Amino acid sequence: MSKRLFVLVSLVIAASMLLAACGGAATAAATQAPAATSAAAAPAATSAPAAAGPVATLKIVSSEPMTGASLTQTQTIVNAEQLRLDEAKNVACGGKYALAFEAWDDASAALGKWDPAVETANANKAAADKSIIGYLGTFNSGAAKLSIPILNQAGPLVMISPANTYGGLTTTVGADVPGGEPDKYYPTKVRNYARVVTNDNVQGLVDANFMFNKLGAKSVYVLNDNELYGQGVANVFADTAKKLGINVLGNEPIDPKAADYKALMTKISTSNKGNPPDAIFVGMVIDNNAAQLLKDKVAIMGDNTKVKYMGPDGIQTQAMIDGAGATTAEGIYASVAGLAFPDALTDAGKKFVPVYDAKYGHLTAPYSIYGYEDMNVLLNAIETVCKNGGDPTDRATVTKAVMSTKDFNGVLGTFSFDANGDTTLTDMTIYQAQGGKYVAVGTFK
Repeated sequence: MSKRLFVLVSLVIAASMLLAACGGAATAAATQAPAATSAAAAPAATSAPAAAGPVATLKIVSSEPMTGASLTQTQTIVNAEQLRLDEAKNVACGGKYALAFEAWDDASAALGKWDPAVETANANKAAADKSIIGYLGTFNSGAAKLSIPILNQAGPLVMISPANTYGGLTTTVGADVPGGEPDKYYPTKVRNYARVVTNDNVQGLVDANFMFNKLGAKSVYVLNDNELYGQGVANVFADTAKKLGINVLGNEPIDPKAADYKALMTKISTSNKGNPPDAIFVGMVIDNNAAQLLKDKVAIMGDNTKVKYMGPDGIQTQAMIDGAGATTAEGIYASVAGLAFPDALTDAGKKFVPVYDAKYGHLTAPYSIYGYEDMNVLLNAIETVCKNGGDPTDRATVTKAVMSTKDFNGVLGTFSFDANGDTTLTDMTIYQAQGGKYVAVGTFK
């Protein structure tokens, strides 16, 4: 073989090897995550043949407090979001698009919970990164209040929450709330925010009815943590309680940074004509000193058998029981949207739990399934866009597809988003702390 011919052949072989290596890398990247057993009827892949490799990457981010007491809930939400993405093998539309996911922390060590400055920075960062087509979050309603307007002017960029329940984000709420809601959160007048969890208009109503009809309370003292979520659910609860005939003896905020609440609980202990109220309702999240508040209630008024103690989903976390102590927490009530977890879940929901357990360990936090569902809805919207010949890299197109979700068969059941972005599922489950853990005691509409 001549030297010239040898060189030519060598170049051809080298080029062939390089092309093979490039093709192999693309295939590996597209299938790096093993598929888990599907927990729900996953959206059907588009009929178009798979491309040689993804032509673009669609980035999805979540923004949750990954620092502080809420981590016992938020970590399971993020895990479930990743699980759903793994089931899709990190690709969409027949392999035409790669899917990337990043879990952002919107908390700070300084506050030990979600931080307004951090959440605002996260929203601005997402708005500026044009590869991001979905923002999953937030966990706290006060954080959503900051992010929705920013993302609304960025495409708009769709935002799907697994946990926000404050009614004013999507519709009107009870008394004593800021004016201009919800329209002030949507400067473009186009809705870009949806949630897979029932809002506080339902939660506060169900909680008040449970306290009146099931606990027999005739008087109640209402407290809140002075945040958007806590105030919102407390106000809806108080308004409903009054309509039912419960004597609302007070409705006031607490200082989340107080060393103790013994003086407050002493005042409450004589608020009912010199006697304690039948019950105390607290609108708050665990991060805002919820365990200490309960400790001081029990120290002043005894266990939770005489003066009942109840709150919304913000205290339905194992951290609440552990922080207050199992004995102190015994008998308290807390509500969470959805069916009783895990026993009364839909068939698809019951399949989700063992798949999650196998990958991340035993699951006890009810909000995990909402994380799976918000990712589920977003992936379904992307596939719908592709099926209809649209462009899933276009934020406005994806936003419209999400907001148009109708009769979606997910792990939570079959539901739609209404014109406000609220789910049509309105089941609410009440849990009670029994023997160091929360146990479902009833599900209500």
